[in-house]
Amino acid sequence: MLYAYWGFTTVFLFWAPMIKATTVIGGLKKQGKTFSFLDAGRGIVASSIGIIGVLIFSLVVIGDISDSTINEKQEAFRYVIAASSAIVFLTGVIVYFSLNIKVKDVANIGDFSDMKNLVKSKSVILIGLIILTAYMGYKITDVYSLYASEIMLFDEIEAARVGALQQYLRPLACISVAFFADKSGNINVIIAGFVIMLIGAILFASGIIVAGLNSLFILSLIILAVGTYIIRGLYFSILRDGGIPLALSGTAIGIVSIIGYTPDIFATPLYGYLLDTYKGVKGHQLVYLTLALSSIIGIYVSLKFKKINN
Repeated sequence: MLYAYWGFTTVFLFWAPMIKATTVIGGLKKQGKTFSFLDAGRGIVASSIGIIGVLIFSLVVIGDISDSTINEKQEAFRYVIAASSAIVFLTGVIVYFSLNIKVKDVANIGDFSDMKNLVKSKSVILIGLIILTAYMGYKITDVYSLYASEIMLFDEIEAARVGALQQYLRPLACISVAFFADKSGNINVIIAGFVIMLIGAILFASGIIVAGLNSLFILSLIILAVGTYIIRGLYFSILRDGGIPLALSGTAIGIVSIIGYTPDIFATPLYGYLLDTYKGVKGHQLVYLTLALSSIIGIYVSLKFKKINN
């Protein structure tokens, strides 16, 4: 119930307005740059909160983490949740008083038939599928720390630090593509991102990344994360490329989000099932094999979107 409450008060209430506001800011020619910088900022915040969480956890836990009881770890985690909640609360106050985006020269919202046609739009469906296949990669980021602890044999603090530090690749990747995505074509950069994500998934699925090969682990993680974050920073930037009217973009965002973020429902249970059923490196191989398949589908769908919107 608490998790549902968090979801309602964040994603349900502000997600579509935030993406539409970003679309308005980007105008006709800077969608790639605007969305890339948005996700870069989100990445900086996420990684910073992750580092703060690890720091608080390590400070509250007395002595060696491996000697701590479950009650001591739970008590430390309470402080992490409290700090995160305080940051979110303060951010809400700042946004309420400082963020003011005015929409100018936007056509009136169409009637119900316009929205009905939007649901049937090939572009909307394809964008939803692009987000879905890309989000499978983003859900893998939850497994990085687990791979570090179970396969690479890092301790809990080191593994958590790996998970937090890889988040810094998100702003680096997004800022890097921000300066050429619009010129190169946002969908072309998304296709390249899927290819990079596929390479990283294959490396992990091969089973060659094991304890002692820390450099290979870090390199493969960087490849996979960079591909994931390139796509994540751009997939909403192609709304305009799909010919979706700005007046209906909020509705379109809602539709593509329903399709695209379904991995929130099934990806984590699927990955968890594979990891629990097939112990050790085999379970992780199957998880990354699933991601490789998702990347291939993402490439196909992106190419189809490019073809119909040329």
